Amino acid sequence: MYIDKYRIKPDEKIKLKGFGTSDDKGYDLEELEKELIPKAVEKLKDLHLKLNAEEEKGILVVLQAMDAAGKDEAISYIFSNLNAQGLKTLTLGKPSETELGHDYLWRIHDGLPARGEIGILNRSHYEEVIAPRVHDLLGEEPLPDELIDEKIWETRFRQINDFERYLSENGFPVVKFFFNVSKEEQRKRLLERMKDPQKNWEFSFSDVEEREHWDDYQEIFEDMLNHTSTEYAPWYVLPADNEQYSRYIIAEVMNNLLSELDPQFPVISDEEQDKLNEYIEKLEAEGEE
Repeated sequence: MYIDKYRIKPDEKIKLKGFGTSDDKGYDLEELEKELIPKAVEKLKDLHLKLNAEEEKGILVVLQAMDAAGKDEAISYIFSNLNAQGLKTLTLGKPSETELGHDYLWRIHDGLPARGEIGILNRSHYEEVIAPRVHDLLGEEPLPDELIDEKIWETRFRQINDFERYLSENGFPVVKFFFNVSKEEQRKRLLERMKDPQKNWEFSFSDVEEREHWDDYQEIFEDMLNHTSTEYAPWYVLPADNEQYSRYIIAEVMNNLLSELDPQFPVISDEEQDKLNEYIEKLEAEGEE
């Protein structure tokens, strides 16, 4: 797979409409579900196990999208297969009063990975350059007046880039996935969720209400992608109408990143090996008694 097709290059100015919401590159759905995705996930499990064992680097994964674009399903189908000890997930909603009392990056720290972990942000710090902009919410936040000016979004883009560079330079590379879903596909998925008794419990009325701001969201997403896709923390735009193909892209991007990191199982010392052999013999002897 040529994954660079979906990556936004640093300083490249893209039009979101230039990235298709539907693209399967001719892959058969059955082939994706039964062969390609399982194979990619198996490789990811192996690489993640080595990352977890080595405990030198961690990876921060950012998932960002409109509602019903497929973020939760990507976690279930791809990341939930990994070793739970080396995985953490944080889902962000509307900021609490406590969170608003801190800087806007403060609340994501619980979701950051330790060395050896993959940390997943289901929604992320990018919410702070999206929702407040769509709904003009900054005036409701306890920010000093002098910080709220016409350059605040440009300032926040710079701050986010600096923060992600800091993470990367300290051994925590960042990879970001934007689920580019069409308005029509979202409509179908919301209706399916609303009509299904096993799914409508997770439906939020705000999901439909936010559709009224669809064009505003698309414009802001485009601005976000253009200002924050960097060499050290790239954005990948997924054709989210094709759920299985999007999951395959995610798995391949993760495998490519982990292969570059090249984690290895730790090699024990001669002294530890001698002790290990001693205990192996001890336990084997117990079985012979």
